[in-house]
Amino acid sequence: MSSPSIIPASLESGLNKKRTAVKLSGFALFFLSFQTLGIIYSDIGTSPLYVLNGIWPASGDVPPTEDIIGGISAIIWALTLLPLIKYVFISLLFGTQEGEGGSYALYQGLYPPEDYDGNLDRTLTGDSYKVASHTPTTISERFRLPLLAWCLFGTALTIADGMFTPAVSVTSAVGGIAVAKASVSAQIIPISIVLLLVLFIAQRFGTASLSFMFAPISFVWFLLLAGTGVANITSHPGIFRAVDPSRAVMLFVRTGDYDILAGVLLAVTGCEAIFANLGQFNAMSIRMSFAGFVYPSLVLAYLGQGARLIRDGDAVLNNIFYNTIPGPANGPLFWIVFVFAILATIIASQAMITATFSLVQQLVNMKALPPLKMSYTSETIQGQVYIPTVNWTLMIGTIIIVAAFSDLAKLTNAYGFAVATVMFSTSILLSVQMRWVKQWPAFVAIGYFILWGFFDGLFWGASLKKVPLGAWVPLMIGIILMLILSFWTWAKGLEDKFDGEHRENLRHFIIPETGQDEPEDEDAEEAEEDIKPKDLQYFYRAEADSEKGEKGESELLPLVRLPTCAVFHKFARGQGAPHTFTAFVRQWPALPRVVIFLSVSVVPIAHVSPDDRYAITKVRTVQGFYGVTAYLGFRDDFDIRAGDMIEKICALELQMDPRQLSGTVNKIRAVARSTTHIAPHYHVISKHIDASKFSLVLNWCRKYLIEDIYRRLMTMFPETANWLFAEEIIRVGINAKI
Repeated sequence: MSSPSIIPASLESGLNKKRTAVKLSGFALFFLSFQTLGIIYSDIGTSPLYVLNGIWPASGDVPPTEDIIGGISAIIWALTLLPLIKYVFISLLFGTQEGEGGSYALYQGLYPPEDYDGNLDRTLTGDSYKVASHTPTTISERFRLPLLAWCLFGTALTIADGMFTPAVSVTSAVGGIAVAKASVSAQIIPISIVLLLVLFIAQRFGTASLSFMFAPISFVWFLLLAGTGVANITSHPGIFRAVDPSRAVMLFVRTGDYDILAGVLLAVTGCEAIFANLGQFNAMSIRMSFAGFVYPSLVLAYLGQGARLIRDGDAVLNNIFYNTIPGPANGPLFWIVFVFAILATIIASQAMITATFSLVQQLVNMKALPPLKMSYTSETIQGQVYIPTVNWTLMIGTIIIVAAFSDLAKLTNAYGFAVATVMFSTSILLSVQMRWVKQWPAFVAIGYFILWGFFDGLFWGASLKKVPLGAWVPLMIGIILMLILSFWTWAKGLEDKFDGEHRENLRHFIIPETGQDEPEDEDAEEAEEDIKPKDLQYFYRAEADSEKGEKGESELLPLVRLPTCAVFHKFARGQGAPHTFTAFVRQWPALPRVVIFLSVSVVPIAHVSPDDRYAITKVRTVQGFYGVTAYLGFRDDFDIRAGDMIEKICALELQMDPRQLSGTVNKIRAVARSTTHIAPHYHVISKHIDASKFSLVLNWCRKYLIEDIYRRLMTMFPETANWLFAEEIIRVGINAKI
């Protein structure tokens, strides 16, 4: 028989509801598409500032006409195959059910986390229940570790990319001032650093506010790219031959210069931001804005630059973007484009910063990073988030990179490697998802990997040659971040495994004076309810003596009921009484008169009203025990009011006994005047493992990682750090041998 419960009517149909992708239509969809211009595309939209000089450096000779046409063709088809087809039309199909994108979202689709509805009573009694689940996969568990490592590496490089994008974009734009004012060329680096400081300080205002300001600027920027492109194309209409992909192929056949691809790669920087920012917007808004506006603007801009390079040669090679602006170098159009280039590159940096926030949010939710402080900045979209720690770390890293790589050529060498590696990582994970998650035919997945893996591999190979020239920096950053992510995933997994394996069934742990253990049938359960609660004396089962072995007999010891109320918080998922409770009872053999086992569930709406916040279930096993699920909106503060829970509990008791013959409600309110919040604090201890002749070294390393590093990080980033009532919490120490 089911336990009595009260569930808020407004949430009853959505207890297992997960956050879903944002669905909009009409003007709302159009407006969201407009907002994407200010967040997602400014990175790829500022590539025309430096791509052609990345292919043909200012210090080199002017390339022949056919080479220019071939290079522009390679850029156009790179834009078509990668951001347009691969990311906009294919990758966006593979977001999570919550609407998230990026490398880690692809891994989450392959090995989804176990869903959990937070109902404490079900986990305490072991009753079976159904929860919503992801599409089941048949991929073998033996691939989990290598795919996780590959995913973490791709995610780490995306975060590293979040440092290089602002550095390259802003420095390139500011460098244009040297075209008109050569005397200030020495001030490019200081000016760039000041602009970056302003950008990172502005992050606290949130994605929604920034996109509202940035989108109009990006819109004008793309119009300028398209307009100047059309004007420049008229100088040499023959540039349209670049639309033929054979021109790109013939360029590499004729020159044999594989390094050209490293320059072409710069034209598609920002691809991963299209996918990673899926959680900030939605797939349709991204498709509309890119295919309908961004892509044609970029194609026109590159065609125009190529046309002017063919016609003017040496006159524009020094800085192809700024020297191909129609009109004089000090003319009105030049300064208009210059101002919008500065603004656009600041916004371009926003694309990867925002994508980094979204990725870190996923990593924290999947327990691959410590619980960092997050600030949700939108009332409608849960993926729009600001993470102060990440913001300031990116700021420091970006400024160091700008100062260290004073030469733009070295910056672009370093930049391309991270982009190429992340694209290759995404292609592998997408092909695996096609087969085992989408259940598409094997030839589709294989064909996709062969085709796009080939293109990604070409770019990756070209960028790999740049490692000695500066690309070792993002590689080093990516490896360090991957090690951090892998370490936290491993250590947190061991802690959660310990938590799940060492919980105790409440019916086995707290025994009434009748000595009755868990009922064997339904009649016995009903008989249990007939026992008068006031006559019951409870006992707890002491820990078995380790000397008697695992099957040793455990002693039953009496418990004293205390006239107080205790709220025991649960962090990890799993069945059984939380460790806070069992550890508390064994340290202080007493049972509070009212015990609340509390789970928190974040629902996909911004705010939950106080009236709808708590779902109450009465535990039948022990008098005065209740399971409570607190529902919080993603913008609600973590502020759990004991008084509100007590009123809901009293309402449940009145529902069960309207005349209150037993006076339960008065007793509950009397003891609830003194309420204590109790949370676990795991004192992790490394478990000794046998590993042949290397056991001594491995155990020492394991002990150092768990006890000296992970234990300290747990203290620095506690689960309760963001709770408004953190000072009221009593922590129960639990030795966890992991």
